[in-house]
Amino acid sequence: MDSPELRAEADAVLAELVGTPGGSARLREDQWQAVSALVEQRRRALVVQRTGWGKSAVYFVATALLRRRGAGPTVIVSPLLALMRNQVEAAERAGIRARTINSANPEEWRTIYDEVERGETDVLLISPERLNSVDFREQVLPQLAATTGLLVVDEAHCISDWGHDFRPDYRRLRAMLGDLAPGVPVLATTATANARVTADVAEQLGTGAGESLVLRGSLHRESLRLGVVRLPDAAHRLAWLAEHLDELPGSGIVYALTVAAAEEATAFLRHRGFQVASYTGRTENADRLQAESALQRNEVKALVATSALGMGFDKPDLGFVVHLGSPSSPIAYYQQVGRAGRGVEHADVLMLPGKEDEAIWRYFADSAFPPETQVRQTLAALDDAGRPLSVPALEAAVDLRRTRLESMLKVLDVDGAVRRVKGGWESTGRPWTYDTERYAWVARQRAAERQAMRDYVDSSQCRMEFLRRQLDDEGAAPCGRCDNCAGPWIDSSVSTEALSGAAKELDRPGVEVEPRRMWPTGMPALGIDLKGRIPAGEQCSTGRALGRLSDIGWGNRLRPLLAENAADGPVPDDVLRAAVAVLADWARSPGGWAPNVQDASARPVGVVAVPSLARPQLVDSLAQGVAAIGRLPYLGTLTYTGAGGAHAARRSNSAQRLRALSGAFTVSEELAAALAGTPGPVLLVDDYTDSGWTLAVAARLLRRAGVERVLPLVLAAAG
Repeated sequence: MDSPELRAEADAVLAELVGTPGGSARLREDQWQAVSALVEQRRRALVVQRTGWGKSAVYFVATALLRRRGAGPTVIVSPLLALMRNQVEAAERAGIRARTINSANPEEWRTIYDEVERGETDVLLISPERLNSVDFREQVLPQLAATTGLLVVDEAHCISDWGHDFRPDYRRLRAMLGDLAPGVPVLATTATANARVTADVAEQLGTGAGESLVLRGSLHRESLRLGVVRLPDAAHRLAWLAEHLDELPGSGIVYALTVAAAEEATAFLRHRGFQVASYTGRTENADRLQAESALQRNEVKALVATSALGMGFDKPDLGFVVHLGSPSSPIAYYQQVGRAGRGVEHADVLMLPGKEDEAIWRYFADSAFPPETQVRQTLAALDDAGRPLSVPALEAAVDLRRTRLESMLKVLDVDGAVRRVKGGWESTGRPWTYDTERYAWVARQRAAERQAMRDYVDSSQCRMEFLRRQLDDEGAAPCGRCDNCAGPWIDSSVSTEALSGAAKELDRPGVEVEPRRMWPTGMPALGIDLKGRIPAGEQCSTGRALGRLSDIGWGNRLRPLLAENAADGPVPDDVLRAAVAVLADWARSPGGWAPNVQDASARPVGVVAVPSLARPQLVDSLAQGVAAIGRLPYLGTLTYTGAGGAHAARRSNSAQRLRALSGAFTVSEELAAALAGTPGPVLLVDDYTDSGWTLAVAARLLRRAGVERVLPLVLAAAG
């Protein structure tokens, strides 16, 4: 069939895809070039085009054409679960049968695999995490590689560890690319790849199939109007949002940097009468689906989201994107704002940077590839074990947080140094070299991205041009619409009433602190005889903190107080008053320690402090202040023995943290006598809880000394 006939057929499929069968829909020339390369030439192509360009149209049209010519099903690898759902619906309009395999539908996997095998599915969308599943790699992936008619890699910048959003699971695609049957076309798509990432992805894409075709277009977005609104603090930002949200066009997304900030903003906006929904990593899947649907139907003014929503939402008429706080990467920022204005002429994009942004960047920056010593420790532990080790078991040997340890193992897996098997991970025994230069370059790149975001906020040049230059977009020029090109269009003022309401919302202290209920795996291997469930008689109760370090209310006030270089001193009066308010609210709350104020047996009978190496004055004054105001006896402090050494260390994994705490405290004779003389619940006071193991160890000692209940009260909680 010659190209004109194929072009006409492709345009007809497009018309069905966009919902105008028999209409005049027509692929643009650059889209047609990509479709032709895949269908006629069976090439491997990398398409770097702006959000809204129509990358999904390319692979769905190509799928329909290839299937009509006897090709196997298309496999699309995408990390965007929300977008997967949108794409399945779009495919159905064109008569393309699409199914998805991801963490949200494990009960459907077997049925879907059977449908693919019977040829009943045209498109299979899978999340990259499936590529790292042992069962999937061994039982499903070989069949897919042998029968697929088109492989699509969405968000292809994730393949490259030169990129801002490298994901180790994506590197599994190299193996699949090499196993594809000859002549199977491959399409990789992204909106956010600079020159270096583009070259790297194109090289990997060509694995075993020669040079890849690279189609790169302008990343300019004519519909977006970008601006920055500088406000003095978090209360002003929430107040501004409450007063100006209705002025923003249509419905949109409000991004927050942390889960806590998103939940705070959602609660405040709802209190002010707005229909908004929260969308974070803590949102249940059913609630995510409901929130997405509500936004699609314009039943809410906005989703208040973290990067859990990220790029993965397809709503062409999205009218605005607002950021409460600055992301740490201009490329990530471009991705997120790119969801707006895809099907409308004008959309507003606004950033409300905060003083706390950099502290939050630092808090979440613990993602760099670990130092060589820790990598070698991991490899040695696997070598010495002689059997597969689970990640929890490895935590006993390597002082890395679980997410970072898992990410490192995935990289080592792709590098051939380890492999994932049933039961965990094992060493392959192959030589492995630590790529110091590459890891150092990536670290410098992250630092450069953070500086770029500082520059973006302060810049007087065109904001769209700035972002395009960050992506090496040739031809970047002033947009003529942003606040720097055309002048500010948004009023930055807030009323006294709105500011007062926002301040009241942010000043409300109190979050729950969940207790530890299970000991970490692998403690006996460290010489510590703790395993399984913590006995009920040795657990602490659910506690309270004034706030989380990641929130924009109390987090902003507590971070300077608890910073590593902060001077020790007595607890500030306002913080002490807030702690007392938390106790009063705790007592009255459902499930609190004294929901019936007449129940004297539920009331704490005394206060005990955790000994602090870094802030002894702060913790002691907090404990004594709470005791005095609450008219409770201050019973004293646990005794620090000096064992463990790393009592003050933070951000270790659970096994290593508990190892450091084992034997670190004891109950002195004086404290034991005081506890025996005042039977009943005891308040346990500390400054901060991250892993929860300090509170668990201290509570165990107190419970063993006869305390009926241990009620933890801390200034700040992590997360």
